[in-house]
Amino acid sequence: MIELVPVGRENLELFRTVRLGALEDSPRAFCSTYAREAQFEPEEWMRRLERWNGERGIGYLALDNGEGCGIAGGFLDETDSGRADLVSMWTAPSYRRLGVGRQLVEGVMDWARRRGAHSLRLMVTSGNEAAIGFYLRLGFQNTGRTAPYPNDAALVEQEMVISLLKEPG
Repeated sequence: MIELVPVGRENLELFRTVRLGALEDSPRAFCSTYAREAQFEPEEWMRRLERWNGERGIGYLALDNGEGCGIAGGFLDETDSGRADLVSMWTAPSYRRLGVGRQLVEGVMDWARRRGAHSLRLMVTSGNEAAIGFYLRLGFQNTGRTAPYPNDAALVEQEMVISLLKEPG
């Protein structure tokens, strides 16, 4: 059974391992890179924990018998706390299409609702049809807004959003 746990001091090394694994497995899914984050000092990982403390940000690990198999985070929008952003979403390849991604997204959605957010946004890299389809199945909709993808000028990110005013499902 998959368990979602908040990222914290007690699982910092597992968080680091899962995050680096995600960057290595899916380099075009993130605005950062494995090469960049593999160089982070312990203090930078601690700063991430501080930002994901549950108040204005949250990070979740998906665990299968203690092994990390997914990660997702959320932040309240800096200018409008009624909006939240889904970030760092990733599921290990052998766990895809098994409901782990849905659990992670729903965990962030529940956190955002408790923090008073009415919508959840994300940016997904163009060409990532599997992720786009996944988000559409969850009820996210394309907004039409795009932004340049910072790691490859040939790609763009597209914004998707879902209302949090009613429970999914």
